[in-house]
Amino acid sequence: MKQGAAHISLKSSQSNFTMPPSASVETAEETEPPGKCGEPPQPLLNRKKYFPSVPDGLWNDWKWQFQHRITTIQELAEYLPMPGEEIKQLEKVACRYPLSITPYYLTLIDPADVNDPVRRQSVPSVLEINDLMQGYDDPLGEKGDSVVPGLVHRYSDRALMVTTNICPMLCRHCTRKRDWNQKGMVHSREEFQAMFDYIREHKEIRDVIVSGGDSLSLSTARLESILSALRSIQHVEIIRIGSRYPVVLPQRVDEELCEMLSRYSPVWFNTHFNSVREITPESAAACDRLLRHGIPVNNQSVLLRGINDSVEAQLALCQGLLKIKVRPYYLFQCDEVRGTEHLRTPIEKGVEIIAGMRGHTSGMAIPAFIVDLPDGGGKVPLLPDYVAAINPGSYLFKNYRGNLYSYRNPSDGSNVNNMNSGAGEEHLLASALPGVEA
Repeated sequence: MKQGAAHISLKSSQSNFTMPPSASVETAEETEPPGKCGEPPQPLLNRKKYFPSVPDGLWNDWKWQFQHRITTIQELAEYLPMPGEEIKQLEKVACRYPLSITPYYLTLIDPADVNDPVRRQSVPSVLEINDLMQGYDDPLGEKGDSVVPGLVHRYSDRALMVTTNICPMLCRHCTRKRDWNQKGMVHSREEFQAMFDYIREHKEIRDVIVSGGDSLSLSTARLESILSALRSIQHVEIIRIGSRYPVVLPQRVDEELCEMLSRYSPVWFNTHFNSVREITPESAAACDRLLRHGIPVNNQSVLLRGINDSVEAQLALCQGLLKIKVRPYYLFQCDEVRGTEHLRTPIEKGVEIIAGMRGHTSGMAIPAFIVDLPDGGGKVPLLPDYVAAINPGSYLFKNYRGNLYSYRNPSDGSNVNNMNSGAGEEHLLASALPGVEA
């Protein structure tokens, strides 16, 4: 077992490999769009550099990927150059907040860029254990809303199942960072039964989110047993799965998994892309497999400093998601998690980004900006303020260009003539204002 990360025993379909003479070597044309100046894309170059003897059969085996995660700083330094002093500092960080990076995700990192957005999400930072250590271990107050171990019931019609604390990658901004130093945990059959019993007794629950950790870390058979039990409860209408596997280990989303999920429809899949750099042929193919089996895919990203905190970065991400048929759903303000202060942005930044996107891309490409309130307060959507004034019988709006428009409310029928007359005066008044288009 590698040091410092939650572990699950997985048997790979192959082992003790050597590169056979007949093994095919991927080309840029086969795997990704061509890069600039005809050079192979970065992930392909990194794979050939870091894992030259790994054949396609093993590389595309999700269990091999999981077993060969990078989980120590010394191992990470073999791939990403870093001075000795930084290694010592990061080892201190890893004692408190371990690391886990899949070989696939490692190849997405530009080793020459210390501010690479993929690197900042996966590689520990000394800022995680600075002197202030602001934030909370459980910022959303999940413990207070846990009705039985592993089941959070906050909203009346929804419940969240935390099936395991095992993830293929430990994202540095993780809300459940508090669980990282626990050994790999999967709830027992008795604990799962207690969850199902609670859901069955509470008929107001119509929507169940299956999460973790990452629930796709469970075997397909174990995951199916959970979905089957939920489907046996008549009042459960919707099952949602929250998983980052399509992004960090897309090989997990294979035909067997997708066929199994399709048997328990309607199943909705929420994944977690944070950067356009994470949209690759492999991750796009994983999402496509889900979609072709009738499983809609939404994206829930987190606003992160230096990773996606600009209009340009969000436009690239969200337009890229639409190209692979994934709907941008939520853009979360980064939670007040202890050890993530360096990744958090001011709330105003999120509102500014949404305002900057509006009018410059399709509404389908604009996620809802959400603040998940501390202590179990729940989600609050935030929008730019487009209302310039509220007048009797009409509103004055500001559009995405900053121009003002008067919009008349419908008459309530009590005094049509007066209402129409008043609206006309407001229309003339608005038209006389600088920058107003009536």
